[in-house]
Order: sequence, then C-alpha cells, then structure tokens
Amino acid sequence: MSGEYGSPAGGEHGAWAPGPRDALVTGMGFCLPGAGDEPVRRSEEVWATAATGTSHVERDGFHHGTVRGAREAFTELLPEMPARYLRSYADVHLYGLVSLAEACADAGLDHRAGELRGADVLTARAGVDSNYDSYRAWHDADPATISAADAKSLFVRLLVAGTSSDVGPVQAALLGSTGANYTVSCGCASSSVLLGIARMMIASGQSDLVVVTGVDRFDTERVLHGHRLREVVEREGVTVRHNDDPPAAPRHDRPMRPYDAAGDCMNYGDGSVTLVLESRAHATARGARAHGAVLGQATTRGGLNSAVAIDTGGTGLAEAARRALGGHTTLERIPYVNGGGEGDALFTRIESNAVRALWGDKSEQVLVSSQEACFGHSGAPLGNLGAALTLMMMREGEVCPTANCTTPSPVCTFDPVPGTKTRALDFDRALSFNYQVGGVNSALLLGGGDVC
Repeated sequence: MSGEYGSPAGGEHGAWAPGPRDALVTGMGFCLPGAGDEPVRRSEEVWATAATGTSHVERDGFHHGTVRGAREAFTELLPEMPARYLRSYADVHLYGLVSLAEACADAGLDHRAGELRGADVLTARAGVDSNYDSYRAWHDADPATISAADAKSLFVRLLVAGTSSDVGPVQAALLGSTGANYTVSCGCASSSVLLGIARMMIASGQSDLVVVTGVDRFDTERVLHGHRLREVVEREGVTVRHNDDPPAAPRHDRPMRPYDAAGDCMNYGDGSVTLVLESRAHATARGARAHGAVLGQATTRGGLNSAVAIDTGGTGLAEAARRALGGHTTLERIPYVNGGGEGDALFTRIESNAVRALWGDKSEQVLVSSQEACFGHSGAPLGNLGAALTLMMMREGEVCPTANCTTPSPVCTFDPVPGTKTRALDFDRALSFNYQVGGVNSALLLGGGDVC
C-alpha cells in the first residue's frame, strides 16, 4: 500500500498516516425497531439504545424486531415523493429509503440539489421478502372488492418485484445516481462485504462517494411456519443434521441472549442501516466531519462441503481477521471486537474459538459485545450496524454491553461485557465480525480518533 492511500503501521513506511484515498464514514442513517410506534432513525437514538443494553424486540410476548411508523417517517423525510410511489413500495423499500435519507442528512449531503449524483449505490440484501410479499398480496386480493387504484398499486408492486427494481435501484433513482448500482446477497455478512468493496473503490480512485445500505424484512408467518415444521420434525423423531451440533431455531416465545449461559435461540428483526463513505480528499474539500474510517475488510469461507454446514472451530473467522488487519496494525492494538453473537450457543462457540486463536492466552482481556438483541437479528443490515456502533464507541470512549447478557456462558474465551452499562475504554482501532451458516466469515478493521 503506497503512502497515497495511508501508510501501514509497522511496515516499510513506518506508522500509519492519513491519506487522501482513505475511506471515511461521514454519514449514518437507520430505520430500526423502536420502543413505540416510531422507528429508531438517528445515531443518538441508536446509541441511547445500545449503551443501556435496551431491547426493542419484544411486544406483548412476541419476540420479533418490528419496525413501526416507516410510512410516516418516509412521508416526513421525503414529502415530495408522489403518493402513488408510497402505495407501490413494500416495507423493505421504505426502510431503505428512510435510512438513506437520514444518512444523507447526517453527512450534510443534499440529494435534492444533486450532491449525490456521482455516488455509487451498493445495497446488501439477505432475503427475497419484497418479492414474496408482492406475489402474496396479488394472490390474496379479492377481485370482487378491490378498488381500481389498489389493483393498479398491486400490479405495479408485482412489476417491481418481478424485475431488478428492488431497494438498490429505487435508492439510486432517488439520488439521481450516475454511478455503479448493484446488490449483494450473502446473508448476515452482506453489508460488511459491501463496506470492504466500497473501501477498495475509494482507495483505487474509482469512486469518491459510496452509499452502502443493508436492508431486510422477515415475514413472520413464514418464520413461524418454519418453526412449526421444525417442531413436527423433532416430535416425529426425524433427524436432520448437517453438523454434530446444528444451530438453534429462531423463536418468538422468548428473548435471544447472546453470549449468555441461558442463550438458546435468536429473534429476527426488520430494518435498514445506511452508511455514507467518502474519500478523505472529497470529505475535506466540502468540510465534512468523519465518524471514523473503514481501514480493512476480508471475507473467507470455511471450506465446508455443505451450504448449511458450520465451521465450529472458528478458523475461517480468525483468518478473516488477520487478513483485515493486513499491514495496517497488530492484534495488540485491538482491545475490542463488535461480535456477531445472536443468542445461539453454537455461534458463541465459533466466536470464542476464533478469539482464542487470535489472542491466545490474552483473549480473556479482549472485550467482545453484541447489540443484536437491541433490534433483532436483521440479516443484511448487521455489518453496517456493527460498524456504526463500533465507531460510536470509539468516539465516546465507551464499549456498549451485550444486550440481554446477564450471566456469561462458560464457553466464552473473552469478556462479553454483560449487564446494562457501558465499559470505559480509550481505543481507536477495533474489529467487527459477521459470520453465518455455510462458513461465510467477514471481518472489518475500523478506525477512529487519529483517522478523523
């Protein structure tokens, strides 16, 4: 890596120094489950939730991170959008547009004035929810009672679902983007992978401005149906195992507890997170402030022979972390990891093995916390959310606790920061992990303090 892109620590160029092609995070926007009937949209709201280990997943005994008020937020943020658009958009489109509008505002960029026309728009998706919902709505419609306006709206939504006009193209159209626009779907690691791609695009000079969104919505009827099928399979004694220790099923009757001794399930959650990345040169020229930087990213696979197998040893995750560090810094400078724990004991084991492989006997001193139980396991947004929260923690000098963790699992080889209070920590480098069934692993190297 040449000095133009920032010199690596400990390499031939000496200590790392800022460069004009560094990938700075200048905007953050959210559309996540909230406590009431409004979504969590801004970084201060996300921080207030994560810093206290508050969970917005449960309501009336049903544990699912539901976004309420997205249509009202959309109308507030984008009042100029025609009503027919609002009728045609599925929830997942609204989530992505709300988080995008908030991220642009946070970055001080006016899309109405064409300030993002040159932006590349990258979208992470882990499901086909909008397509499914559109087909189901059309199938369930009663021709005898449906109005002409509603029929037209459903038809347009069906067309949108049946073409490439998912969230990404809709976002690009809003910005009037003339840059690249594509969608990546690789499960929970999707948005962190895109952050790595955005960093490379900026470092190579291909782009100066990249918008990265992770967005998903889980249909609760499908999830519940899958859970009931699993109960039938277990009751009838049918064994379906791809591993000696398969992952636990998602549940709606009790909360997810990452890294906790009682953790035995995860709860899904809907929502979207958008980050705006700029080259340092571009951000400096317009006087923008930075939340931090994406300094490295790596993706690995576990080399498994099944798409639903799991790398319980954590070797692939540890390798991703080493590659993400590159020549920039060493593990000794990394006191914190934003983890991917979501309540399943098996995933706690994977991460514990990876942390032990990286830090060895010093792993117990490493702080690893997860905020998934604040909003639910949301799939594609998780990489963006982890990056955003980690940069906030570096800015505040505090590490957020693991939401819903009270008694750490004996499997943990690290300190999971249990409880409901932050832990003071002065740090400017951190890792963020995402990993999943199938052996896909992603590690992000994030920087704050001296990079801003």
